[in-house]
Amino acid sequence: MMTYDQTYDVIVVGAGHAGCEAALAAARMGCRTMLLTINLDAIALMSCNPSIGGLAKGHLVKEIDALGGEMAKNIDATGIQFRILNTKKGPAVRASRAQADKQLYRLRMKRVLEQQNNLDLKQGEVTALYLEDGELRGVDLKSGIRFLSRTVVVTTGTFMRGLIHIGLNNYPGGRAGDQPSIGLSDHMRALGFQVGRLKTGTPARLDARSIDFTKLETQFGDDPPQPFSFSTDRIIMQQVPCHIAYTNPHSHDIIRSGLDRSPLYSGIIEGIGPRYCPSIEDKVVRFPDKDRHQTFIEPEGLDTVEVYPSGMSTSLPIDIQIAFYRSIVGLERVEIMRPAYAIEYDYVDPIQLHSSLETKVLKNLFHAGQINGTSGYEEAAGQGLVAGINAALRVQGRESLVLGRSEAYIGVMIDDLVTLGTKEPYRMFTSRAEYRLLLREDNADLRLREIGYQLGLVDEQEFARFSEKRSKIAVELERIAATRLQLSEHEREVLARLGIADIQKGTTLEHLLKRSDICYDDLAELGHVPRETSAVICEQVEIQTKYRGYIDRQLEQVEQAKKLESTIIPADLDYVSVKSLTTEVREKLSKYRPDTLGQASRIPGVTPAAISILSISLKSSSWKGNDEQCIQ
Repeated sequence: MMTYDQTYDVIVVGAGHAGCEAALAAARMGCRTMLLTINLDAIALMSCNPSIGGLAKGHLVKEIDALGGEMAKNIDATGIQFRILNTKKGPAVRASRAQADKQLYRLRMKRVLEQQNNLDLKQGEVTALYLEDGELRGVDLKSGIRFLSRTVVVTTGTFMRGLIHIGLNNYPGGRAGDQPSIGLSDHMRALGFQVGRLKTGTPARLDARSIDFTKLETQFGDDPPQPFSFSTDRIIMQQVPCHIAYTNPHSHDIIRSGLDRSPLYSGIIEGIGPRYCPSIEDKVVRFPDKDRHQTFIEPEGLDTVEVYPSGMSTSLPIDIQIAFYRSIVGLERVEIMRPAYAIEYDYVDPIQLHSSLETKVLKNLFHAGQINGTSGYEEAAGQGLVAGINAALRVQGRESLVLGRSEAYIGVMIDDLVTLGTKEPYRMFTSRAEYRLLLREDNADLRLREIGYQLGLVDEQEFARFSEKRSKIAVELERIAATRLQLSEHEREVLARLGIADIQKGTTLEHLLKRSDICYDDLAELGHVPRETSAVICEQVEIQTKYRGYIDRQLEQVEQAKKLESTIIPADLDYVSVKSLTTEVREKLSKYRPDTLGQASRIPGVTPAAISILSISLKSSSWKGNDEQCIQ
């Protein structure tokens, strides 16, 4: 084994969406970093749908951007259709989504990585971690090279023992066209990690020239398109529509006819698939009374005829795939350019991680992305960013970054993973956050920008721009709280036109804006909004004003929960010695090894009474309790 003559601060294994964010974060924080990947031409490749964002996922992308990550900037530069989802609902659940030009997205990210100071890119397959006296010292490659490093971030995606299924045929692969990673997961299992098996899948890629789009419903993006990044002023990419199609009863009959050759239903696939992104055959079986399922036919780029039928993933045999896709109206003569497939892969149970994403089994080793059991580019990127940050902080001898559940969706996701683990691919939803009114897309920069700046991931120019925005919001909030209606003739005319007759002289603009039937445009019509006030400032002030009562209530809940979240549980605590705990609670706490009382409180079966007992025990000088009473 040859040892390379450069010792790195951080080595990142894998160049998917998690690996890209991890490597950029570590390098931007001043650490000598190397990004290792099996194929340098597949950096940030979108293996499934070439899109970014969506419900809750858009929140993650905004947070990544606020902290200084790259994903939002990358989609803004390469997106070909942007839409805001849930516009008729409240601000907490509105979400951004954009379709990407698949090739431009990966090429731009590769260029950003290549131009980043402190970052080396190398092609190679990692087969083992290198340890000296039980301590992590680097990684070993299949090619016989050993790279030394102070920390390692593993972001292997679906590559560890990846197995692709099309009907009853299967073959090794990390994704279609790429070889799998063999040996690393077996090595990690030997080190004491709990390694499991998951499954995901992707639809076929279709030839747009063989589709009759006149039979389909056209869906355009927003005009003008709204950027993801707080640093992007406007979208300059050409925008294109997608189209809506539907399956039908004949489609479902074709699918049922092939179930005997489906690896999903014949028992060949062992891994558990994503509950919230089922294959089309799973939809047909689980919802037999539903006579159609919707699909969006989405372009894969401006310079390709390949299109992506969302929601139509399958592992059925190729003959069934052809017949099924051709049964859809408008797709009667469709040609499949790349067949749909399912893929099984190894993951490592995330309960073996601290909230910093450092493993409990091996110090200085961090995991991020699908190795932790998640699904989705956005979930992976959020974890990669945190893992890269914390690997750099470890090298620099600084305290780890841990985002709380009240600070970010990234914090909710990581806490869910490390506290509860997962037996199926984890997907982010707004319903997972108990403080979702605080964790909106629109205020991600107000929550996290300063943290990114302190870490060195947000430069002076961007932070100055943010500071100006924050200042203007504060000034405008003060102004509307102090400005009162005089009920002039003009004001009376406007209020009458709005159908509002119960306003008294001296009413503040703040009080007026709290009403559900008044918006900022109405204040402008009244003549009480300076012309230079931007739409972004108006939106933020309006949201903070209208929802202040609810926001304050959630802030109070956060304060109440802080004591639990900040109480650290020693890593070597012997739960068996806490006699007042039930056997069940001791077993669960011993298995999950929570870092804080807050994490312990979210483990199923750990009761509030058990948390109280544990809290009292932590305050004592000894872990041995004398109370033999069994608390249920």
